[in-house]
Amino acid sequence: METHKISPLPFFLLALAIIPLSVSAQDSPDDFVAAHNAARQEVGVGPMSWDDTVASYAQQYAGQRAGDCQLIHSGGPYGENIAGGSGDLSGVDAVNMWVGEKSDYHYDSNTCTAPEGSSCLHYTQVVWRDSVRLGCAKVTCASGGTFITCNYDPPGNFVGQRPY
Repeated sequence: METHKISPLPFFLLALAIIPLSVSAQDSPDDFVAAHNAARQEVGVGPMSWDDTVASYAQQYAGQRAGDCQLIHSGGPYGENIAGGSGDLSGVDAVNMWVGEKSDYHYDSNTCTAPEGSSCLHYTQVVWRDSVRLGCAKVTCASGGTFITCNYDPPGNFVGQRPY
């Protein structure tokens, strides 16, 4: 009787091939935090840190939006920025879109001057000095698009106050 040994290597390779990656590049908590902190550092604001409680809230709300992908704010207890894309928008790209509003913010007058239909309030929330805890989430929508939310604790964007 002839016996055959099965090499463990092919099984290992097969196992790797069928395990999907759960976190895409530029969508991890570290990626979200680094993108926020780069913008905050530019204006001399201290860093944010990831907060699991805030992230859990963000994930729960993003899950609610997965069916329709509508850019509707949650109305929850945290500051919030939301973004959407028709394809696979990365978390870092979403943060960069919000930070891109910086040119529409005028510190001296503490006002936004932006083209109609846009605002700089996403940017001011990113750099709001008192917002120090961050939680973000990304979901793929039923339509194939992407919904991203970042929540900030404590919230920012109070009328009459400067972000930094």
